Amino acid sequence: MKELWDQRYSEPGFAYGMEPNAFFVEVLDSITPGRLLLPGEGEGRNAIYAAGNGWEVSAFDQSIVARDKAREWAASMDLQFDYRLASMEEFFCPDPIFDLIAIIYIHLLPETRLQVHRQLSACLKPGGKIILECFHKNQLRYGTGGPPIEELLYQEDDIRSDFSALDFDLCEEQVLDIFQGKYHSGKSSVVRLIANKPI
Repeated sequence: MKELWDQRYSEPGFAYGMEPNAFFVEVLDSITPGRLLLPGEGEGRNAIYAAGNGWEVSAFDQSIVARDKAREWAASMDLQFDYRLASMEEFFCPDPIFDLIAIIYIHLLPETRLQVHRQLSACLKPGGKIILECFHKNQLRYGTGGPPIEELLYQEDDIRSDFSALDFDLCEEQVLDIFQGKYHSGKSSVVRLIANKPI
């Protein structure tokens, strides 16, 4: 998989555009800046936005090409954030230090999804927030982005089960018009989550 993502991110331009995810922006702008974790951050579109708005950003991805593009972009904007190389399964934080974790279009097989989502929840401070936007299983009807494999797509019950220790503000399917680079474009079915870690 690492080779696939390195190849994609080696293409000219930005695979998923340069604008931050709209749901991410909506939530980020509604809360006080703190420490943010961005798993699978790719070329840095969300990290750049958050760092420019006062957040202390940590990010990771398995693609060295994506990381290097994000760092170069950040340097051109005179911004800094911590960006490490790690797969979703490899990442580990020993303490609950993050105020916000944003899981944006990260699709995992069922046998690893629960493990990863629970580990990310453990990284969250009491009172912190996790948001998620990923393709719903109904996305197969639209074919406008995301993996064309049902096992890698999500539904609300999956997400509620994975994050069962959190308090939910939102967990639902939404059908949206998405324009995020050439790989996510058009009417799409997504799952959106906003959940909070009890204090």
